[in-house]
Amino acid sequence: MSVPVLTFFNNKGGVGKTSLVYHLAWMLSDSGYHVLACDLDPQANLTAAFLNEERLEELWKDNNSTAGQTIMQCVRPLTRAGDVRSPALVPIALSLGLIPGDLALAGFEDVLSTEWPNALGSGELYRSFRVLTAFATVMQDGARQMNADIILADVGPNLGAINRSALIATDYIIVPLGADLFSLQGLRNLGPSLNRWRADWRKRRDNWQQPEFLLPAGAMKPIGYVVQQHGVRLSRPVKAYDKWVNRMPEEYARNLLGDSVGPYAATPVQDTAHALATVKHFRSLVPMAQEARKPIFHLTTADGAIGSHAAAANDARRDFKQLANKIAQIVMPEAVAAD
Repeated sequence: MSVPVLTFFNNKGGVGKTSLVYHLAWMLSDSGYHVLACDLDPQANLTAAFLNEERLEELWKDNNSTAGQTIMQCVRPLTRAGDVRSPALVPIALSLGLIPGDLALAGFEDVLSTEWPNALGSGELYRSFRVLTAFATVMQDGARQMNADIILADVGPNLGAINRSALIATDYIIVPLGADLFSLQGLRNLGPSLNRWRADWRKRRDNWQQPEFLLPAGAMKPIGYVVQQHGVRLSRPVKAYDKWVNRMPEEYARNLLGDSVGPYAATPVQDTAHALATVKHFRSLVPMAQEARKPIFHLTTADGAIGSHAAAANDARRDFKQLANKIAQIVMPEAVAAD
């Protein structure tokens, strides 16, 4: 049985996606779940959040390493005549592991693009499917190594071949949103792309009638959205953002769920079925947390979190705890029940 993969995806950048993955990975781990984080963004920002520059240089210095220390080192043999390598997980905490990202991953895009049409061919299909499902293979292998309950995947803000293969490996999707026009347009682009990728992957799966290894279903099921990086006054978005924020429920329902009828919630606060959270920016704590290389809710007085900073760190703990509990109920109901 495969471990559920939850991917955070929006083709609009700058919505706090990587910070969301980072903090949720820590909070789910703090809550007792075994969590595997996987950085599938060629920018490797999630990896940089977990690891210092010295460790990053050590991981990246040998691009031809056979140790599988990064996602690119795991899939690089497929660019020649080899097979997927097993990942060497980086332990972050007792129940939190990482498959590090790699700037060189951008070079895998062309291989994925080439094999996508080949998977509809009538000849030997093993290599095409091995390439297209490489991310799924690596993540599931890593999850087995640490007996993970959930895999959290971070991807870049685009609709390219790398993200398509990442989404093939994905069971559930959360859409991070900013309170702006660009996030609104991102929803309009994202829905049709996911529908097309699901249908196209289903055709390819059907084309290989007797697969020689387990293929991911490519469900890509949206389970909700998170509004981030908004200005806050009296715990509500400032008026300048209201016109964008309040259009999110309808755009999400129309484009991600195919609901063209409604009724639609008037605001994300009223959209209890799909709006998972509205997360504050916690602006003053971000550089403090980055310097300490820990999540905001782990900051202590020794890190400088005193007075209003300490109160904000506690707010962050409450917010991410609530969000992590919602996610666990949806994605890991068996684990929650066993708890």
